[in-house]
Amino acid sequence: MLVSPSQVPTMTFDWGSIKWFVTPSAIPGAGSTLGEVIVNPGRGHARHNHPNAEEIIYVISGEATQMVGDGEPFPIREGDTVHIPAGAFHSTFNSTWRPLRLIVTYTPGGEEKALEGAPDYCLHEAGTVAEWRQA
Repeated sequence: MLVSPSQVPTMTFDWGSIKWFVTPSAIPGAGSTLGEVIVNPGRGHARHNHPNAEEIIYVISGEATQMVGDGEPFPIREGDTVHIPAGAFHSTFNSTWRPLRLIVTYTPGGEEKALEGAPDYCLHEAGTVAEWRQA
């Protein structure tokens, strides 16, 4: 099954945006989740965890500071992959002037639904473009 970015909605937050291309709720029979995450310059998401799913982050472009578990924060950049075990607290912060582009997976899928409860969550219909404004 081919999935084009124009066919899926876009989640936006004050820190960036996400397009989930494969999710168990959207693709019959899918057991995992895969999407592209963009973290805006100078932004990041709060420390959180996914109790029932591991997460894998692959950096397409950009640089950031990553934290996993109780370990020290470490730099990530284009080509790096980060494995986050199920239940491990983690955060990503883009301290550069360029957008950070990531491919993110959850196994098993479904953890993306938790993002709908974030206070800054907004869903943009498939085929529309979210407009970004500087605060």
